[in-house]
Amino acid sequence: LKANYANNDSLVMIEQELIKNQVVKEVFYHKSLVELVNSNIRKISIVLLFFTLILLLISIALISNTIRLSVYSKRFIIKSMLLVGATQAFIRKPFLLKSLLHGLISAVIAVVLLAVVLYFSRSALPELVDLQDIDMFLTLFGMVTVLGLIITGISTLFAIRR
Repeated sequence: LKANYANNDSLVMIEQELIKNQVVKEVFYHKSLVELVNSNIRKISIVLLFFTLILLLISIALISNTIRLSVYSKRFIIKSMLLVGATQAFIRKPFLLKSLLHGLISAVIAVVLLAVVLYFSRSALPELVDLQDIDMFLTLFGMVTVLGLIITGISTLFAIRR
């Protein structure tokens, strides 16, 4: 069975379809085990979501504080630019572009490290080869890149809005 069908409702429907077949005499599977696995996966997912949100807030705070330090270190140049008539957008643009470039570089590093881990996990645990799908990995790599840019962009906007 594929992962999409590993819940109780889908298994009951598959069981009913198999029983309709005259060749099949009986369908047996551990219903309680499937239910237990699904409930444990739900609990682990909630814990991981909470942990991810904490790490997201920490990363936004760190990036925001780093950008604020950069702005603070250039405060005299920024004041001079304001005195000669530079707009807020003109002053903010280099900080935003630089942080987005850093976010892109960080995302590429994360994707490369993730690819290395997946490569070595494939050789260390050959039974996982069946579970690995190239489309899933490409989606994961794309999501890491996009989320890296979004997190960096949001953090920078919070830091430079003053």
